[in-house]
Amino acid sequence: MTGKKIIEEEIDYSTFDGTEVKALIARPSDEKKHPAIIVVQEIWGLTNFLKSVASRLAEEGFVAMAPHLYSRKDHIDLYTEENIMDAMRPMWSLPPEKRRDQNAIKELLAKSSDTSKRIINDLMFNRQTFEETMAKDLVEGHKFLKNRPYTNGKMGVVGFCMGGGLSFQVSTMVPFDATVVYYGANPKNLDDISKLKGPVFGIYAGEDGPINAGLPELIPAILKHKKSFEMKIYPNTQHAFFNHTGLAYDEKAAKDVWPLTVKFFSHNLGD
Repeated sequence: MTGKKIIEEEIDYSTFDGTEVKALIARPSDEKKHPAIIVVQEIWGLTNFLKSVASRLAEEGFVAMAPHLYSRKDHIDLYTEENIMDAMRPMWSLPPEKRRDQNAIKELLAKSSDTSKRIINDLMFNRQTFEETMAKDLVEGHKFLKNRPYTNGKMGVVGFCMGGGLSFQVSTMVPFDATVVYYGANPKNLDDISKLKGPVFGIYAGEDGPINAGLPELIPAILKHKKSFEMKIYPNTQHAFFNHTGLAYDEKAAKDVWPLTVKFFSHNLGD
């Protein structure tokens, strides 16, 4: 199936508050109906990396939609990849034990630009509220994509980093037939796992303490609610190891996990 000719188009879809969410759709160029997959962004937004994932899924025979979750008028020019990098780089330069130290963070913010201050406040201190809005945008994206004439009704979702957590969360809000979580956080309320429709494939980096700290709570919740869950941990890899444009990229792990991802979706979405 690999290597299908594809069509790529930029579209907008309306979300819950009237915002037009920008998105890339990549799909096979034939006239058949195909299963659909939503591709959920990292913290950086709708980057070339995310677009490449959508294109690769389309080449495998899926309709892939990658929404730009910073589409709102007061976000789209502020939350650029460059601005986010400038804001977060000093934060990540702090030793891990200092990243929750309010005094250290206040010192850092005092030296930051107004743009960086707003980004840090939204993405770190107001993260839950920010992600609740994103999750609602993904729910509307699910409705939009499922009703396209070139989709067959089967729906999957895959997310990376922040988007990994969002993909897990939104799967407890609307019925996805398959969910892939690349080093993402657990759903906010673990009992919401009872609402999962399809199986979940969790992919984790061995050296990713903050995310992996949630696994001891996740597994009992999966067992409690009798859900299908597969997990793959890649030892000696860092958070974001799949992103070939980032510093944490691990070629061996990335090349191993991609066919597993495609196989998981093909099996559970029936294409």
